[in-house]
Amino acid sequence: MNKWDWSNVDDFMPRFWDGVLVTLQALAIGSLIAFSLGLVWAIAQRSTLIWIRWPVIAVTEFIRNTPLLVQLFFLFYVVPEWGPSMSPLATGIVGLGLHYSTYTAEVYRAGIEGVPAGQWEAATALSLPKTRTWTAVILPQAIRRVIPALGNYVISMLKDSPMIAVIGAFEMLGEAQAYSNETFTTEALTVVGVAFIVIAYPASLLLRALERRLVR
Repeated sequence: MNKWDWSNVDDFMPRFWDGVLVTLQALAIGSLIAFSLGLVWAIAQRSTLIWIRWPVIAVTEFIRNTPLLVQLFFLFYVVPEWGPSMSPLATGIVGLGLHYSTYTAEVYRAGIEGVPAGQWEAATALSLPKTRTWTAVILPQAIRRVIPALGNYVISMLKDSPMIAVIGAFEMLGEAQAYSNETFTTEALTVVGVAFIVIAYPASLLLRALERRLVR
């Protein structure tokens, strides 16, 4: 059995920080895409126009019920055959954001449906335009209700971020696997496992605190 060797950790650290940067980029931009596009999906699903509502429902259901790994391969290897290609990191970010946007759409939908009917009726009684009703009355209340749930999906996205390594975007785990394969050591994998815990556990505690604060 191999003994722990701190020199392997020292050698791996530059690559580890490169992986951390990729992970954080994928997480931050992917979350922004997921939250923004998810809201668009949720509002479109409530459209009175069938030619908008049904295609959006079909697309989101298809994406949500398709494995993320398959979607990453499709975006990286198939889409360039039809149009412009993207770098591995850009593809991974788009894939994560698109995939999780279908889940955040359901979260937004639940938040919107949780707004009391009286709020809609009051906006109608005041003759507020539809855009004003959404931005000033409905969405502020709905988003406040769903912030903790959205935060949970950020943590889920963090745990799914290693999948982007399969298309060449080496985040923390991808860098650790590459280093371990080159050196036949396990220290890098252990460091990354600890790093995921260090990042995810405090984030989960913050989300719980935020949820308690919003409930009050």
